[in-house]
Amino acid sequence: MDALGTVIADRLEGTRRRTLDLFAPLPGPHLVRQPSPLLSPPVWDLGHIAAYEELWLVRRIGGRPARHPELDALYDAAETPRRDRGTAPLLPPDAARAFLRDVREASLEVLAASDLGDEAHPLTRRGFAFEMVVEHEAQHTETVLQALQLLPPGAYVPEGRRALPGARGPAGGWVAVPPSVFCMGADGPGFAYDCERPCHARAVAGFLLARDPVTNGDHLAFVEDGGYRRRALWTDAGWAWREAEQAEAPLFWERDGAGGWLERSFDHLGPLDHDLPLCHVSAHEADAHARWAGARLPTETEWECAAQGTPVDGEWGNLGQTAFGRAPAGAYPENPAGVRGMLGDVWEWTSTPFDGYPGFAAFPYREYAEVFFGSRYRVLRGGSWATQEAVARPSFRNWDLPERRQIFSGLRLARDLA
Repeated sequence: MDALGTVIADRLEGTRRRTLDLFAPLPGPHLVRQPSPLLSPPVWDLGHIAAYEELWLVRRIGGRPARHPELDALYDAAETPRRDRGTAPLLPPDAARAFLRDVREASLEVLAASDLGDEAHPLTRRGFAFEMVVEHEAQHTETVLQALQLLPPGAYVPEGRRALPGARGPAGGWVAVPPSVFCMGADGPGFAYDCERPCHARAVAGFLLARDPVTNGDHLAFVEDGGYRRRALWTDAGWAWREAEQAEAPLFWERDGAGGWLERSFDHLGPLDHDLPLCHVSAHEADAHARWAGARLPTETEWECAAQGTPVDGEWGNLGQTAFGRAPAGAYPENPAGVRGMLGDVWEWTSTPFDGYPGFAAFPYREYAEVFFGSRYRVLRGGSWATQEAVARPSFRNWDLPERRQIFSGLRLARDLA
């Protein structure tokens, strides 16, 4: 195996260790139970990770037959939608883990025999499909963390929480981002999804961007000012959602019975920490908060412009899952634009619908991104504490329906330059 193959093998194995470590504290009954129609039973994700890897690496590249062809539809995300997975005949946990092991053994054999050079087939060129499998598994571990957070309090007790830094100074303030033309999207030979490409010139007018994401304390002021009851702050769609949900606070906030608020994170329920970035809000809540603050959400273009050059490592943002929570706003250094926390802690809603860039071409399959293009889905940027470094980069695009808030989502404010 050449040097690139060794690097890819290490990435495959590192991501798999993270997956298995994540599942280790989960009691058996909750492994097979569906916590919500929005999310799968965690054991489904184990089988899906194995099936996806087998499809692309063992079958498509290696030309080998499927071990369990009868499982193809069951672990195809389009063929078996989330609402049906709780009653589907899923592999039991031990069989799902065995499926993972068997597929990985074959994948490493295929990797060792593959041409990863610049002139190789597009699926193996520079390890494309192998990197895609790494990122796919990493993304599913974040989805599993969403499901684990929806379990009853104490059902999942994280092991070995990594310590987080404290704030370097007070959060808040604005950064002026000057007008510019920059290359938006992924450039160069490294892996990126099709919806991140092609890199293309984008002009952005000057704007103001908040140095830090909105905090719990900021949003508490919105709550106490009647923000959830003030119709004028909400779009028509947002108000219809608020009325239907009877929302009066972010998901996982609870009243403490004495006029204050508590927030739950997995097994921990404690007083609301005003310094943490706000989490578990929908795009509708984000829009209303921004309007209340005399601001707006940044566009996707503005967000990426300000994120250019942000390093992807633990010194610059809270990524990697093992902290099992957020760091205080302002805990990490300023990036080249002068803003903090652009990668990690919470995904940040933008005002931009999800669509393809000029010149978009689906590769290697339409179902990753293209089928979601249009006005229904809203772009989020930046990653969260539950995002692995493998999928954290300034060009990475996440998207979801604006009513969703089981995701680790918050917001950052923007304003026009006067």
